[in-house]
Amino acid sequence: MNLHAPRTPDATPVLSRAFPQIPMAPGLSLEAEWCAQNAVAVSYDGAAIVTATLMPGEPETLHIKASTDAPGDHQTAAVLIALEQVFAARETCRDLHLVLEGLPDVSPRSLPFVYRDGAKLAVSRSGFYQCPLLWQGHEQAGRTRATPVPGPEGREHPLRPPHPEGLVYRRFDPVAGLTVSFRTVDIERDLDMFHRWMNDGRVAFFWELAKPRADLRDYLEELHEKPHTYPLIGSFDGQDAGYFETYWVREDRLGPYYESGPWDRGWHGLIGERRHLGRVKTGAWLRALTHHLFLDCPMTENIMGEPRVDNAKLLSYADGLAYEKVKEFDFPHKRSALMRCRRERFFEEVRL
Repeated sequence: MNLHAPRTPDATPVLSRAFPQIPMAPGLSLEAEWCAQNAVAVSYDGAAIVTATLMPGEPETLHIKASTDAPGDHQTAAVLIALEQVFAARETCRDLHLVLEGLPDVSPRSLPFVYRDGAKLAVSRSGFYQCPLLWQGHEQAGRTRATPVPGPEGREHPLRPPHPEGLVYRRFDPVAGLTVSFRTVDIERDLDMFHRWMNDGRVAFFWELAKPRADLRDYLEELHEKPHTYPLIGSFDGQDAGYFETYWVREDRLGPYYESGPWDRGWHGLIGERRHLGRVKTGAWLRALTHHLFLDCPMTENIMGEPRVDNAKLLSYADGLAYEKVKEFDFPHKRSALMRCRRERFFEEVRL
């Protein structure tokens, strides 16, 4: 599917989406289709729920009108899908006025990115993409207590929530033209694959985990026991492709190497399946993983990375994904580049 195809009746891209991860709409499956150059219809079971029409102006107005008397959870999900389609297709669109007609169960408060622009409702692109409802598979991480808890080397930190389970993120990336998803590691299911990836010489050069299967099981079990980190399997269009670790920086080895904040997040990542290498897919998983971490916790303002300074391929993506090099520093086992992605810059500059 090409979301940037001409919007004509005989060349209308169709997007089918299932939403098991949306708490308000478990199992809901919707289909979005451009039915004209300026109109998107969102349907359920073959019947249109809403039609969203772009009206000219500065900014443009998106008029979303109910087509059927659908349940409220269907309506809200359909409004979200219509907005996703419009922002994906119009990459230069920064703001929209919003008109909701015949949608009594969809209030501005049910759409947390909506704000008032004078007498009108409005949506900003950067606000919409910070809403977790469409793409995140679990509740956002919040404040589990008011006071911090002791941490390593005197670095107090917030008490962390339990690790998520199962699907944590799924989103169609219109830049790459594929769906990127992340799920938590299931050791029994994933150990053989993880062992094969870590013993690939290309991966082992950077990860230094070319170890026997039993040792790698211990490694993953140890991660599961740590409150500040959890491992993920990343997929492209449902095909397992790579391994990723996310962590809260304050408690991690990176914490003492800069003035880490209480909600800073970090990640490590690799693509294990060689057929999924290349700039397009690498850009897709970098966008998706950074997006997931910002969605996971609204208090997180910085996503950090510490790749080896000689990992030129990975570092070449930095500018296009709003990562900036803070400094170089030495871990005991490698010289690293400290990379930072700030929330404001990511949502303002990166095309999602």
